[in-house]
Amino acid sequence: MRYAKPVELLAPAGSMESLNAALRFGANAVYLGGPFLQLRAGQTAFSIPQIAQAADSCHARGARLYVAANAFTFPEELERMGEYARELSAVGADAMIVSDTGAIRVVKRACPGMEVHVSTQANCTNHETARAYYEMGARRVVLARELSIKQIRLLRQNTPPELEIEAFVHGAMCMAYSGRCMISAYLTGRSANRGGCAQSCRWKFALTEEKRPGEYFPIEEDPDGDTILSSYDLCALPVLDELTDAGVTSLKIEGRMKTPYYVAGAVNAYRMYLDGGEYAGSMSELHAISHRPYSTGFYKGEIKNSIHAPAGYFKDCDYIGPVLDRQNGRIIVQVKNKLVSGARIEALTPGRPGVGFTACDMQNEAGEAIETAAVPDTLFTLPAPEGIEAGDFIRKRISPSD
Repeated sequence: MRYAKPVELLAPAGSMESLNAALRFGANAVYLGGPFLQLRAGQTAFSIPQIAQAADSCHARGARLYVAANAFTFPEELERMGEYARELSAVGADAMIVSDTGAIRVVKRACPGMEVHVSTQANCTNHETARAYYEMGARRVVLARELSIKQIRLLRQNTPPELEIEAFVHGAMCMAYSGRCMISAYLTGRSANRGGCAQSCRWKFALTEEKRPGEYFPIEEDPDGDTILSSYDLCALPVLDELTDAGVTSLKIEGRMKTPYYVAGAVNAYRMYLDGGEYAGSMSELHAISHRPYSTGFYKGEIKNSIHAPAGYFKDCDYIGPVLDRQNGRIIVQVKNKLVSGARIEALTPGRPGVGFTACDMQNEAGEAIETAAVPDTLFTLPAPEGIEAGDFIRKRISPSD
């Protein structure tokens, strides 16, 4: 272990597959959204029975489960919030992530035993606010993303040691202050603060002149338009030691809309580093998954004069597909992207960098030899080194010629 005190690695789950990937690759806790007041699109919502299943899966591996109910709460929803807290407690959720102070009061009154974590949406930027939440019954505060490490250290020094401190370490960054954005609501009628964000800040923008409709003028020279509001992705691995030294006890990865492969890759990278692995190896794993350019955000001070992130993503590897099973020295892979026999590939497995081997002797489901696996969601098999099992993922390094 790298640190004397235990540090929680907290992973996102937008599906049961992502939750299983997070647990397999080393998350100490998982957070997800349920059927009420979550801040992600409806397709990522778990039903109450699914939350019960998720809680069982987490507890079987010694991990914890947190349910986000951090949308802005309106008067008619407060009674339901109390009922929801009791439902979540009954199916084994370990904590609720809440942003509204009234909702915190309702949850603690309706279900005193439910642990409350104050969401980053609540915009906690100082120790007096953190103490106020603690006195209201909160067990944990998820810090505003705009704090520097120096400010986090000061906050930690002036709050009760029983109050847990959580901070984001990886994933997409919202251009608005603590996620309080009205752009999506204004442009599309979908409120980011109620779980309907259309990610309008990632759109390409250009100027038009009143008397020349249809003629667009880039704000900066850019052949693809201009994503002037699009932020870099957060990657706090370069400052992780400083964050934990400042008093952060839970390291949160963003990404409930991400794939199980992404979740596995991000969790694996941070898990390896936390367990004493080398920085370069973990950083290489983070570059393997799809991402915008990385930044340490506000942790080393306020971001100034930062170039906007481009519209596209970067990655060092193409995702081939998940490993569904292993039989007689062969793995069964579900096709997500094309693979040609003879290609050099890697297996993403827990606790280590990618395991390289060559794709050969590929067979379809009927056992017939094939040179290419390309039809989405079909299955194929190929021989693989020992240690590559169900729940792992196959990828291929992108060469300059690709």
